[in-house]
Amino acid sequence: MLSNLPSGVKISISRSIKTAFEQYMAKILWDEDAYRFEDFMKEWREYIHNHASWYDQISDEMKASDEFHQELADKITEVIEKIFSEEPTSKQIEELESLQKELNTSVDYSCKAEAKFYLSYLKEQLKKKKQS
Repeated sequence: MLSNLPSGVKISISRSIKTAFEQYMAKILWDEDAYRFEDFMKEWREYIHNHASWYDQISDEMKASDEFHQELADKITEVIEKIFSEEPTSKQIEELESLQKELNTSVDYSCKAEAKFYLSYLKEQLKKKKQS
């Protein structure tokens, strides 16, 4: 079913999964122990209902299909695995090392998306530190 959708819709589905996953992980500060699949799915459902244009392009019949839901579950797994497999860039690593040194802290990160989160998070911490 997913394979029969226009490529733009398939790309939008993948993008919505990636965006919702990264937003959810940011909410839990990338704490893998705090991760709950059910909570992520709730976040993703909310995202697709409120922000994803592809959702309105899918028929109600398709949305109700067990096959479609299984294919979506497979796609979600695929996208999340891809997120975790993307290595942080050398620029991200350099910048994170510098920020950690400046803030005298240590964060663990294993993928590009997590590094991106920590860059933003640590920059915000540094900004707050400089203001106080």
